[in-house]
Amino acid sequence: MPRNGSPAPAAAPSRPRRPREETRLALVRRARRINRELAVLYPDAHCELDFTNPLELLVATILSAQCTDRRVNAVTPALFARYRTAEDYAAADRAELEGMIQSTGFFRAKTNNLMKLGHDLSERYGGEVPGRLKDLVTLPGVGRKTANVVLGNAFDVPGITVDTHFGRLARRFGWTEETDPVKVETEIGELIPRKDWTMLSHRLIWHGRRICHARRPACGACPLARLCPSFGEGPTDEATAAKLVKPGPFS
Repeated sequence: MPRNGSPAPAAAPSRPRRPREETRLALVRRARRINRELAVLYPDAHCELDFTNPLELLVATILSAQCTDRRVNAVTPALFARYRTAEDYAAADRAELEGMIQSTGFFRAKTNNLMKLGHDLSERYGGEVPGRLKDLVTLPGVGRKTANVVLGNAFDVPGITVDTHFGRLARRFGWTEETDPVKVETEIGELIPRKDWTMLSHRLIWHGRRICHARRPACGACPLARLCPSFGEGPTDEATAAKLVKPGPFS
């Protein structure tokens, strides 16, 4: 307590950093060890958006912005039954489409994107979703994150999906200090073999939703604790931490 009686200002939270004196080789080995252990921990990791074709996944991913997968999955059965093709979205009645997706939030902007998406797919790609990153990111409402979700899960083209969970865990693991998603994607891509990119994305997202939470990570119940330089950001007591673990499936 300062002499004037005012409380001392709270210290700024430190950014997770890789272990001191860790060489580049040690970092790569630790990152790949974590990836292998995540594969054992989450053998069934997968995209938690429901879809049957690339267009459905693209639409669902656009709807998932600022919305849970669970809510999107509640909306899409009726949506996909009503709008089956890119041409259907292009010709949609705006009020009807807005009503169907309203519960996903930002529904007016999402409706604009879906209608423009349908138009662009119809005009430029014969109504088909393109299978290349450089083409996908030119479409309305589609950034690198959305494009990589579609590539990895609909086309089996490896991609790293840097959402909030992925970025948070990558920094906590000391894999990167970057906050820009593109820079995070680039740095992690240099640590993990390309063939593993899509599944690594799923595994980190699952771990972030279940154990490595943003505010109170369940450190004491985390199987990766010994490999994590950020151990201790959450409760380290096993019994306390176990109460924070959230079982799946998630959304």
